[in-house]
Amino acid sequence: MIKQISLIFFLVISFSSVAQVELQRGRGSGNLMGNNNRDIGQAPKTVVDNREKPPVEDYKIISIENDTTYVDTTLTIYKDYKYNYLRKDNFELLPFSNIGQAYTRLAWDFDEVDLLPDIGAREKHYSYYDVEDIFYYNVPTPLTELFFKTTLEQGQNVDAFFTTNLTPRLNFSIAYRGLRSLGNYQNIMASQGAFRFGLSYQSKNNRYHLKTHFVSQDTNNEENGGLTAVSNQQYQSKDEEFSDRSLFEVNFEDAENMLFTKRFYVKQHYKVVKGNDSTQNNQIRVGHTFNFTDKEYRYSQTNPFNGYGKSYKNSNLSDEVEYQRVSNLLYVQYFNNLLGDIAFQIKHSNYNYGYQRKLILDQGTINNRIRGDVVSVGGRYHKKIGGFDLTGDLMINLSDEFSGNYLKTKANYQLDTLNKIEASLVINSRAPNFNFLLFQSDYVNYNWQNDFDNIQKQDLQLKLTSRKWVNLTAHLTQINNFTYFASVDDPNGNTEESTQIKPFQYNDHVGYFKMKADRKFNFGKFNLANTIMYQNVFEGETVFRVPEFVTRNSLYFEDYWFDKALYLQTGFTYNYFTDFYANGYDPVLSETYVQEELELEGFHRLDYFFNAKISQARLFLKLENVIFLLDDNNNYVAPSQPYRDFVVRFGIVWDLFL
Repeated sequence: MIKQISLIFFLVISFSSVAQVELQRGRGSGNLMGNNNRDIGQAPKTVVDNREKPPVEDYKIISIENDTTYVDTTLTIYKDYKYNYLRKDNFELLPFSNIGQAYTRLAWDFDEVDLLPDIGAREKHYSYYDVEDIFYYNVPTPLTELFFKTTLEQGQNVDAFFTTNLTPRLNFSIAYRGLRSLGNYQNIMASQGAFRFGLSYQSKNNRYHLKTHFVSQDTNNEENGGLTAVSNQQYQSKDEEFSDRSLFEVNFEDAENMLFTKRFYVKQHYKVVKGNDSTQNNQIRVGHTFNFTDKEYRYSQTNPFNGYGKSYKNSNLSDEVEYQRVSNLLYVQYFNNLLGDIAFQIKHSNYNYGYQRKLILDQGTINNRIRGDVVSVGGRYHKKIGGFDLTGDLMINLSDEFSGNYLKTKANYQLDTLNKIEASLVINSRAPNFNFLLFQSDYVNYNWQNDFDNIQKQDLQLKLTSRKWVNLTAHLTQINNFTYFASVDDPNGNTEESTQIKPFQYNDHVGYFKMKADRKFNFGKFNLANTIMYQNVFEGETVFRVPEFVTRNSLYFEDYWFDKALYLQTGFTYNYFTDFYANGYDPVLSETYVQEELELEGFHRLDYFFNAKISQARLFLKLENVIFLLDDNNNYVAPSQPYRDFVVRFGIVWDLFL
């Protein structure tokens, strides 16, 4: 399947590039090859294109909400922060030993909302492309971006992207991301693939607008259950004999978990009344959004592991759960200069989660499926008043099976050209993810059916964006009925180390405060970029844990070399967090759980980087965790899960404007 997609990808690129070049050159010659009467064997004429290339600002990137930016080919320290397989700043994440594995969260965000549960397996969703992660484009010429980065041991991380406008009003984009990393420990190979196709269109009279995309992803991880008790002692001793990490014994070498996802998404609207062309005054739109999402999670293991308790099968354990959600949203939107933008919307969702079997136990029956239909109603509002920009979004489920609602409000104020403040409030009530409510496994302990209350969260955010002072973000969050996994002793286990991972719901409040600030200082050609985060869990600290302080500091030099043909950036990035009880990792669920076994000692991390920009290509070289060259690594990211060792990695991001 991957080979077929790759073949289609490159064929489409080749065809579209030739088609657009023919369109542009054909205006003068009528034929891409020039003179049709040229004799066979005659030397071809050289075509010199003296036209001025479009500015980079003309290569527009458009979000699902129509926020527009343009392609950025600069090299900054923030590009270095995002140069990872997530292609996001991972300041709040601590990676496991291999690329493409789980993360330990150093902080949490609660500003996302939903009305229905998701499948779960949250440790498989870091690289998942959500609706908001797919962008649409408008470009004057074909654009290609190539991403490459080395991984650990065997493998590579690549991401190839192409977009072109077939007409000024029709654009498509196609991309494929692949990851394969063997890792340094036994049986932790990561393999991922993600195919994306997007299309945007608007009619000639500007009444009809369409955005649509298709995404197919597979995330596969071999699992080893972490180091054994003996290997943990050897790892902590820093014995040079085990500098080859593959010599450590792990709990098992015959398991893997996988997440397969597909989504087809359409967002379209038609202007029934166009209104004023410049101000949209009295414009009326009718819109429709369709979302079909399919997810499938699997865990398989050749031989059962005693640490997870008894099993129903003696070999070839296999757990598989599937989830589909189909939703249709209809809305009517009215634009008025005095009243603002007002929309009324109604949504129908069909959900289907479950297994192919029922379990009949002495304690009762565990059903195999949760499915049904939910109708939701709500509205949206947007208004600019002076320097204020106000938005609101409200939805509520009209269902007894899965009640739920959310309210999102935001107010922006532009103080001046350099400073902006923003305040937002998110209130959301929805059921916990489906794997808290229903789960089945060939392991006896991993079977449950629960009737949990809705998780209720309120998140207040204040944000200052300033190029003059400091970028500052503060969150105050309260969560009722916080739902989590935790480890408890297994009285029916086969070994003393046997534990149970079970879902729980906290019957009190969780109160959480997070404040993050970042500021960059310039000293000639030297720069110091600082990010510091303070956190305080003032309620519910027994079930919700984060480090009090997290910091990142980059000291680097940047300058032009070789008559400005090369832009250089080199320096060090230092990271640190304070001690805390990090969550453990469970591969059967692909979830983290609250544990009391290991307090994660805060440790220092230091990377050296050497980055360069030549034309539209950005080159990256990084020596990760150089501090472990002076003192061997015996740090953890979770119980029995070692942290990553020193490694040299390099790669490139190359934007090609055809």
